[in-house]
Amino acid sequence: MRKIAMLGSGFIGRFYADSIVGLRSRDKIVSIYSRSEDKAIKFAEDYGVAFATNDMMEAIEREDVDTVVISLPNFLHEEAVLACVKAGKGVLCTKPLGRTAAEAKRMLDAVEKAGIFHGYLEDLVYTPKFLKAVESVKAGALGNILWARSREAHPGPHSEWFWDKELAGGGCILDLGCHCIEIGRGYIGKDIKPVEVICWADTQVKPIDAEDHAIGMVRYENGAIGQFEVSWTFRGGLDLRDEVMGSEGTISINNFLRTGFDMFTSGEGYDYVAEKAESNKGWIFPVGDEIHELGYNFMFKDMFDAMDEDQEPNETFYDGYVVNAIMDAAYKSVQTKKWEAIEIEDWRGQEGVQPISAQRDYDENHFLIKEEMTHYGAKKYIIKNKATGAIKEIIEE
Repeated sequence: MRKIAMLGSGFIGRFYADSIVGLRSRDKIVSIYSRSEDKAIKFAEDYGVAFATNDMMEAIEREDVDTVVISLPNFLHEEAVLACVKAGKGVLCTKPLGRTAAEAKRMLDAVEKAGIFHGYLEDLVYTPKFLKAVESVKAGALGNILWARSREAHPGPHSEWFWDKELAGGGCILDLGCHCIEIGRGYIGKDIKPVEVICWADTQVKPIDAEDHAIGMVRYENGAIGQFEVSWTFRGGLDLRDEVMGSEGTISINNFLRTGFDMFTSGEGYDYVAEKAESNKGWIFPVGDEIHELGYNFMFKDMFDAMDEDQEPNETFYDGYVVNAIMDAAYKSVQTKKWEAIEIEDWRGQEGVQPISAQRDYDENHFLIKEEMTHYGAKKYIIKNKATGAIKEIIEE
């Protein structure tokens, strides 16, 4: 059983609280900190929490607390992590870990030096569909992974601080790109080094200093490409989609906007539909169990099980640091309009990985480019001569 201090009583804090008892059903929030005393008290009332405070250290240092969950704004992550280090308490931090790679690295170094448990709360790599898909990828169902595309788009975040570039650290790249980049790493392989990024971003709709729309590509050492598409300008709800292409197959996932649950309503007597939904009338797309579909239950189960077994969870502060390093390069690329190198001070994966090669032989002298069955019943092979490079087709009636 984990006894938890929750730091933050807002939107994500309540999602976390709803899922804390999730699949394990034995963990308990015993302390709540909020910058607003009134919100802390309201949170405590709603979730049956015994202690509420607007003093962060009071919430963390209680003797009955063994784990701290950070669901605070980006600009408070480092302060909260260092407070957990000082108190010697295990810490789980929401995404993104830092506003920059340098900030994330300081947090990583601090928890590792202190020897405390640390987990990176990246829920979208714990969704049921992602877990099933990545299991298939690891089993070899898609062959060599060549390309992974992840998209997250919605009308914009919930809290005012998100819209302040300095407090948040950036715009939709930092807010949503962190999800999509880690999803891409999951499919391509977290031990494969990301080496460079090219990214376009602009502020197209919102009256803010940060970007509200961006598209980027991350090139990995083995030649695979991770593509992210993120936006705060999308209308119509929360769009979460992944595509994966390998040498032997493909996967396509729609996590949220189209889940097979469609409803038409006048809106009378109907209020909340789903996260980021813009309307409660007309054709709407409710989600059966948001906490489950967004991965929160499986995320906390992984974190708490790892703590119980004295192991690392699937997502650690190191993963958060690598994601921040990729986003730093993306922001640099936005300015230079060039491919920019990803600077990772402490790479812990494979080194010198060879480029992906999925070439197949047709025979001793030829590569197989493609084989297909025609509509008229013949089998066709397109082959390339290894010595001359000549390409020809062979048809078997």
